[in-house]
Amino acid sequence: MIFRRKNKAYSDTELMQQIVSGDQVAFSELYHRYKDRMYYYFYRMLGNSSEQTSDFLQELFMKLIEKPENYNAVYPFHTWLYSVANNMCKNEYRRRGVRQEYLEYESFDPRIEFMNESGIEPEQMIEKVFQTLDHLGEEHRSAFLLRYREGFSIKEVAEILELPEGTVKSRLFYAKKALSEKLDYLKDQIEF
Repeated sequence: MIFRRKNKAYSDTELMQQIVSGDQVAFSELYHRYKDRMYYYFYRMLGNSSEQTSDFLQELFMKLIEKPENYNAVYPFHTWLYSVANNMCKNEYRRRGVRQEYLEYESFDPRIEFMNESGIEPEQMIEKVFQTLDHLGEEHRSAFLLRYREGFSIKEVAEILELPEGTVKSRLFYAKKALSEKLDYLKDQIEF
């Protein structure tokens, strides 16, 4: 992404260099570039809690303000930012003991809500996919969101999650498999 100031375009990396020097305008630009995407990521990863999402978004950007020198310009900025966000989510899961939710997804059946309805609107299908995704373990959900919502390559997802590419591919395979099994009743209306 590029930011222009005085007819000069700045990349994310250049903006981070300016932030290290104390440039508040550069920080403001990076914040506006990424706040919506990061909000959405936290929202999906933290159980759709708007309040907690806002807190995490603020904490993420506070980390960027307080220690901009932690960014390593060897890596793309967006990959680094998602790595920090992913680590924040992992810490929250450990704090909450959310690992139990992974086992609960086995008993989740989204068909109950739609059994008596005929014809599902596209928006409803998307919502059902995300509701089902929310019941997957954080490992599978984070890989799925980064790959299919944010559009990162397998290699970038692996860098963000600090995993081998093969592990990312495996998590994506099992996430898609679980989603297709749980949403089998929508198979004529949705493709995975």
